[in-house]
Amino acid sequence: MEFKSEVRDGMRIDWDVPVTMDDGLVLRADVFRPVAEGRYPVLMTYGPYGKGVAFQEGYKTSWDIMCRENPDAVSGTTNLYANWEVVDPEKWVPDGYVCVRVDSRGAGRSPGYLCHNNDREQKDYHDCIEWAAVQPWSTGKVGLNGISYYAANQWRAAATQPPHLAAICVWEGWHDNYRDGNRHGGILCSFRKNWQDMQVKTVQHGVGANGRKSPVTGEWACGPDTLTAEELVKNRENMAGQLLARELDGPYYRERSADLSRVKVPLLSAANWGGHGLHLRGNLEGFVGAASSQKWLEAHGGSHWAPFYTDYGVRMQKKFFDFFLKGAANGWDKEPRIRLQIRHPGETFVERHESEWPLARTKWTHFHLDPNGMRLSPTPVTAEGAITYDALGDGVTFKTAPLAEATEITGPSALKLFLSSSTADADVFAVLRVFDPQGTEVVFQGALDPHSPISLGWLRASHRKLDAVRSLPYRPFHTHDEKQPLQPGQEVALDVEIWATCIVVPKGYTIALTLRGKDYEWDGPAATLSNMKHPMKGCGPFVHDDPEDRPAGIFGGKVTLHFGGSRSPSLLLPVIPAA
Repeated sequence: MEFKSEVRDGMRIDWDVPVTMDDGLVLRADVFRPVAEGRYPVLMTYGPYGKGVAFQEGYKTSWDIMCRENPDAVSGTTNLYANWEVVDPEKWVPDGYVCVRVDSRGAGRSPGYLCHNNDREQKDYHDCIEWAAVQPWSTGKVGLNGISYYAANQWRAAATQPPHLAAICVWEGWHDNYRDGNRHGGILCSFRKNWQDMQVKTVQHGVGANGRKSPVTGEWACGPDTLTAEELVKNRENMAGQLLARELDGPYYRERSADLSRVKVPLLSAANWGGHGLHLRGNLEGFVGAASSQKWLEAHGGSHWAPFYTDYGVRMQKKFFDFFLKGAANGWDKEPRIRLQIRHPGETFVERHESEWPLARTKWTHFHLDPNGMRLSPTPVTAEGAITYDALGDGVTFKTAPLAEATEITGPSALKLFLSSSTADADVFAVLRVFDPQGTEVVFQGALDPHSPISLGWLRASHRKLDAVRSLPYRPFHTHDEKQPLQPGQEVALDVEIWATCIVVPKGYTIALTLRGKDYEWDGPAATLSNMKHPMKGCGPFVHDDPEDRPAGIFGGKVTLHFGGSRSPSLLLPVIPAA
C-alpha cells in the first residue's frame, strides 16, 4: 500500500503508513524520522485521539494554559506537529529517534470497531511494536512514551511482552480498569461517559468530513470516509452502558487491566500529585507492582499535560530512553529510583530523592475521629456517641488543632469508620483537606481542576469486603466481587482507601477530614476546559452523579457514624519525620 512521504522541518515524514494486523485490518501510522538514512530507535504511541488533530485546535484551552504557564513546553519547536498527549517529534527526531504515532483501531485514520483497552487492542499494540522493530529505519529497539491513554495502555502492552519492547515511560497512566477510574470504591464515575462523548466519538474513524482536517496534510483526520451517525454507533462499544451494567469487578475489567507480574521491561512511572480520580493510583501501584527489576518513579505537580513537554520532563525522558534504547553511558542507572517533587502551599515544589515507595521512614500516625468538638484527635475516643447526616448531603468535617510544627504528609492514607444507614447501602466520599490559620481552605492545582483538595477516597458500604492478602494497613484493597447489603440501622466497619498525596502543611495550619454523601465541591467559581463536558468544581471531571448507579431510594437516606466503646474510627496518615 502506498503512502505519502516528504521532507520538512528537518524530518522525513511518512504519512498514513499502513500497518496490517493479524486479522487483515490495516491501521494507519505517521512516522517522523531523521532525514539521514540509517537505523534509529523508535518511540511509539497507539491511541484514539486522532493523529491528524492539532493539539491547538482539539484542546484549545489546555494549549493556551500551557503556552501561558509553561512557555518552555512550546519552545524550540514550530509546534506544527503538536498532538494531544504524545511526544513532539521536533524535540526527538533531531536527537536520533523515530517517532511513530498509530491511530488505534476504529479511531482517526484507522478503520475498525472502536473498543477501548480490550484484548484486541492489546494484540494490535503488540503487533505494531513488532512491526516497527523490523522496519529498515529501525534499530529493533522500541520504547513507548506518552500521557494518559498513551500511558495507561503501555502497562498492558508491556504485559504482552513484545520481544522488541525495550522500555516504557508511563506518564500519568492508570492500570486497574476498575479501581483507578471507572468505579471508585465501587461507585460509578461519570468521567468515561463524558470522555467518550467529548474526546472519542468526535475522532472516531468515519467522522470524516464532519470532523477536523490535519493542518499539515489537509486530509480529514477521521476519514477519508464519512459515515452516518447510525453507522458510527454500530462501529463502537457503548462504554458507558457497559460500565453501568457491571457494578462488580470481573472479566470485563480484568481484560482491560494490566497483569503487572508480566511487566518486566525497564520503566519510568511519572505520577501527578493532583491526579486523583484517574491516574495517580495507577502510577504508584503500577510502580510498586511491576515485576521489572529496573524501575523508577517520579512524582510532580502542575497540569496533566504540560510537565511532559517542559524541559524538565523532556530531559528526564531522554536520559531514560537514551540509556535503554541507545545504550548511552549517561548515568541513568545511577539515578535515584524515586524522584519526588515535594509540594508546599502556593504550588511550590522542592525536589527530593528517595529509595522506596511508600517511604520506609514514614511515621504512620492515627488521627482519631472525635465527635466532641469534631476533632481529629491524637488519642482514641472512649465515650460512645453518634453523628447522623444526610446520605446525599454535605456531611461532616473533623479537624486537627493548629499544627505545632510544619508537618509533611507523603504517601497513601486509610480511614476506618463504623457506620450504619437507614437504607440498604451508603456511599462514603472522604476528602482530605488543609486550612490556613484564618480558616480558608488551601486548594491546589490538580491534574485538571485548578482547585483540588489534597486527597480523595471513596467506598460504597456494600463493597466493604477486603482482600486479606492484598490489603495493607495503609492501603485497604477491596475485592469488589460481591455485594454485602446493609440492614437498616445495623452498624458495619468500613476501611476506606484514600489516594496518596504529598503536602508539607505549615505550622499553625490544620488538617481536616470531610465525610460526605456526594462529591467534594470547592467554595469558589468552577473552572472549564474545552475538552471537558461540564465545569469543574473541585474534583475535575471525576464525579459520581449517575442516578441509575446512585438511586435516591437507596442512597438518599441517613448515614450514622458511631464512636467510642470498642470502636476506634481513625484516619491513618503518612507523616514524614523532619530530616
